[in-house]
Amino acid sequence: MSLAGHGRYPYSPIEDRSAGEWPGGRRLAVYIALNVEVFAFGEGLGAELAPGGPQPDVLNYAWRDYGNRVGVWRLLEEFYRLELPVTVLANAAAYDECPAVMEAFRRRGDEVVGHGRTNSERQGMLDEAGERALIAETTDVIAQAEGRRPQGWLGPWISQSRHTPDLLAEAGYGYLLDWCHDDQPVRMATRGGGGILSVPYPQELNDIPAVIARKVEGRAFAEMIVDGFDEQLAQATRQPLVFGIALHPYIVGQPHRLRPLRQALEHIAAHRDQVWLCHAGEIARHWTGSDS
Repeated sequence: MSLAGHGRYPYSPIEDRSAGEWPGGRRLAVYIALNVEVFAFGEGLGAELAPGGPQPDVLNYAWRDYGNRVGVWRLLEEFYRLELPVTVLANAAAYDECPAVMEAFRRRGDEVVGHGRTNSERQGMLDEAGERALIAETTDVIAQAEGRRPQGWLGPWISQSRHTPDLLAEAGYGYLLDWCHDDQPVRMATRGGGGILSVPYPQELNDIPAVIARKVEGRAFAEMIVDGFDEQLAQATRQPLVFGIALHPYIVGQPHRLRPLRQALEHIAAHRDQVWLCHAGEIARHWTGSDS
């Protein structure tokens, strides 16, 4: 029996790979992925706190809007206090809808990753020309605002077509975050032959699958982060690993979830002498040996 495959990378057990190091001899690279997302009013996709009613679904739209108005600013205080770098996964429309948020992270020098136009749509539903246009539009908006092109990409809703890695490589992207199949970066084949790097992005330590889909509340989510961090720190004595946390301000920026999250972030920050706190793009550049 022959299974349909993607042809992007071969099977490789982590135990068979040669060991290496992150900068400074560290063995665990840690990054925080903060999703800055915006949503259309009265149409399109969006996470739901409660089952949505007819459009306009004010309950869920307003709940999501809280993230960019309040939640992100509370999180920003913690990132400053604990001196934690942040990888900002930004919808291009955020530059129009909540420009102060993007300006705040620009002042910190944080990396911006392309995250589509808005999270009201899935890019994998588009035809190839439409998806190419979405990538180009997102790239141009970020490049104009930030003064440099984004090097990394995460599709809205982790949505990819069969052509997405090819289109991203052709658009000049060096890495993507959509695949969660490993604890190390993995080189993926593309039709142009140049390839693109997959940097691990968390689907378990991610507040949407945990809190929204599995109904795990804030304190349990924070405990998951601490347990995952401690376990990977121990495992990293064998191979260099990547530990990521995916956060959404409208979820963990809620006060009752922020308090336990703060404790989890403090736990990670207390180990800064043992781990490499970095941006996702730094992981990609170090893994590929590039300084660009």
